[in-house]
Amino acid sequence: FLDTSKQAIGMLFIHFANVYLSDLTEEDPCSLYLINFLLDATLGMLLIYIGIRAVSSLVEWQQWESLRFGEYG
Repeated sequence: FLDTSKQAIGMLFIHFANVYLSDLTEEDPCSLYLINFLLDATLGMLLIYIGIRAVSSLVEWQQWESLRFGEYG
């Protein structure tokens, strides 16, 4: 449920952002959605990957056992 709710909230945010931006730029909302989706799927995933790697390195360096990714006790 938690993962699905995060996805739904993100999609709602993108939807309303597209509607707002289409009013400002007088562009087609569908083309703006495609641009936002492609940016999210490429740059967004790259930023998430870099963030996870950075946090994982910090956790290993500081030896914080309870914060290791994928280890749930």
